[in-house]
Amino acid sequence: MSPYYLSTMEKLKIAIQKSGRLYDDSVKLLKDCGIDLKNGVNKLKAECDNFPMEIYFLRDDDIPQYVEDAVADIGIVGENVLYEKNKKAVIVEQLGFGKCRLSVAVGRNESYEGVEYLRGKRIATSYPVLVQQYLDKHGVPAEIQEISGSVEIAPGIGLADVIVDLVSSGSTLFMNGLKEVETVLRSQAVLVRNEQLGAEQQRLLEKFLFRIRAVKKARNNKYVLLNAPNDKLSEIVGMLPGMKSPTVLPLAEAGWSSVHSVISENDFWDIIEKLKGAGAQGILVVPIEKMII
Repeated sequence: MSPYYLSTMEKLKIAIQKSGRLYDDSVKLLKDCGIDLKNGVNKLKAECDNFPMEIYFLRDDDIPQYVEDAVADIGIVGENVLYEKNKKAVIVEQLGFGKCRLSVAVGRNESYEGVEYLRGKRIATSYPVLVQQYLDKHGVPAEIQEISGSVEIAPGIGLADVIVDLVSSGSTLFMNGLKEVETVLRSQAVLVRNEQLGAEQQRLLEKFLFRIRAVKKARNNKYVLLNAPNDKLSEIVGMLPGMKSPTVLPLAEAGWSSVHSVISENDFWDIIEKLKGAGAQGILVVPIEKMII
């Protein structure tokens, strides 16, 4: 498809982070979906040569607003930001990356026995809306101190008694003498759309979602090839789920067959151990680039 033809078509406008936690994974997802984006240094908009799409590079906090206002048709944003900003954007797909949790953390030596501990405490956070909703839900009044960065140092400098912040590994909390005690929200990157998406934009979104789902399926599955003795073939085939059923081909060596299947990442090691125990040999595991079912 020529660049001129693409330039005259309606385009799907997508907003992603210009830097930060979700940027690399968002760009990788687009590339894995076969979308060729050309983004120069400090460029805030990119055109795509091989898909009718424009990409806007924005601050993560601004993405929900841009989608609500239809400046962007769709966006990739963390659930934590979406819910904190409380904008009218519809989640259409969870993307499986950028996973984290918004958690309550207290001093490492504090004796924490439940949410009631927070009553009357000063809580430092960058997510005052979500924290207030959490406190209201549990009927616990507390004072919220909104700060924009370095939340974890607040107790150490006397600004707050407790913090509520994003946690991935927990190492930052540990280094600042804190421990995680409650989870307010589990979050990951999501694809959101404007509530009033036009017919052509909806059609393009469906094409984009088809690609995203194929990429996600591929990430969550492995292609497995193995050699099986024919006297164990039924037992081995019975262990393999496959998309429909495993493929079985005779080998040149009499009494042996080659078995091909797809295994979910979640079940992978358990099934491989069972296959090995049942007599499978020469097990080869291959990553899948795309998976269409």
